[in-house]
Amino acid sequence: MYKRIRDLREDSDMTQARMADVLNCSQQVYSNYELGQRDIPTYILIKLSKYYNVSVDYILGITDNPEINR
Repeated sequence: MYKRIRDLREDSDMTQARMADVLNCSQQVYSNYELGQRDIPTYILIKLSKYYNVSVDYILGITDNPEINR
C-alpha cells in the first residue's frame, strides 16, 4: 500500500508537500504514510481514493485494478 500511494503521487507529478496540503496534514506525516512508519487513517485513504479516482481496494493492494466499481 505504501509504495502504491508513492507511485500514485509520483505519476501525478506531485510533491509530498503538495499532497500533504491536499490531505491537510504535514509533509512529515505524509512522508511517514509513504514509508509505512505511520498507519493511514481511513479518512485519508478515502481522500486519496477520491483524489486519484481509484478504489480504496487498489490503494490497499487488494486488487490491481484501479477502477472504482459503482
